[in-house]
Amino acid sequence: MRKVLGLMAMFVLMGAGLAFAAEGGAATQLGFGFLGAVVLGACLGVGIAASGCGVGMGHATRGACEGIARNPELAGKLTVTMILGLAFIEALTLYALVLGFYLIFAKLGSFMALAGLGG
Repeated sequence: MRKVLGLMAMFVLMGAGLAFAAEGGAATQLGFGFLGAVVLGACLGVGIAASGCGVGMGHATRGACEGIARNPELAGKLTVTMILGLAFIEALTLYALVLGFYLIFAKLGSFMALAGLGG
């Protein structure tokens, strides 16, 4: 549990560095406001999804290894099923990553235009 919380804290701190990084121009006017909240939200979403999927992958792999240890004749079927399950779990993380990119790059321009900051 400590490792999961440590990884989540690491993702938050890495994302906060991006959120607080502001260069001149319109970004300076925003401060941490909306731009920082969007970046921080995207980073938190991807970080939580990645940590949750990592835990799920660990449980799936552990279960497959225990099943193979109990019944070695089913190793081929269990391996194929485990790899399929891991692919589905990994897809959830990729969905979160795509949503994070969508928030940052696709929607940010329209929100900045509404705020009168250009874009």
